[in-house]
Amino acid sequence: MKILSIGNSFSQDSHRYLAEIAKKYGEDVKTVNLLIGGCTLRTHYINMLEDKKAYSFVFNGMSVGLAVTMKDVLASDDWDVITFQQASHLSGFEDTYSPYLEELVKFAKKYCPKAKIYIHQTWVYTDDEAIVKRGYENAEHMFSSLKKCYKNAVKLIKADGLIPSGEVMWKAHKDGIEKIHRDGSHAALGVGRYALALTWYKVLFKKDITDNDFNNFDEIVTDEERKIVINAVNEVTKNYI
Repeated sequence: MKILSIGNSFSQDSHRYLAEIAKKYGEDVKTVNLLIGGCTLRTHYINMLEDKKAYSFVFNGMSVGLAVTMKDVLASDDWDVITFQQASHLSGFEDTYSPYLEELVKFAKKYCPKAKIYIHQTWVYTDDEAIVKRGYENAEHMFSSLKKCYKNAVKLIKADGLIPSGEVMWKAHKDGIEKIHRDGSHAALGVGRYALALTWYKVLFKKDITDNDFNNFDEIVTDEERKIVINAVNEVTKNYI
């Protein structure tokens, strides 16, 4: 499976272990993330129109030091899955999605007409000050707002599916993983990124992850954290596959 994300640092968090986990299950997989930190749908749209070489090319979770355009990467392969997401801070504001998302999808389909389009759901911060600064009342308000907006985004573009990373992160945190973030917003380098990769794998490959024993992490993931993550992924994704 060839997976392309037109995203930002949150898709980077999601991709870090995805290819390794998929390959451990025997899958033939290639993942590419077009990375601009904090990139909004509007900025992606402008980059598309101006054919800007603005993206860092991240292959199978690792940067390779190349700057690329969106068009060049879309045209470079027969992508099976292409994902889009809003920047995390704007994800709960519905008026920030259109018309940018629709135009980006049209552009992607021009070069990859057979690709499945997925919406990647971003997640809530744990930094209360940052949450309020971004225009949300609290974490619960940010979560309910982004969940609604991403659900509507799927309908807007008639997407093939949604990757519920935000819901998995929320549940894993509520179920006992206190430090699922590394800085109040981005995923922890171990358990947070592990939760995201398993979510993507479960939704895209539709395979069982209950006995997953992947252990090549950048930070230690405890056995208890692994159990919580696997349960959260299984519980949340059953509504999306």
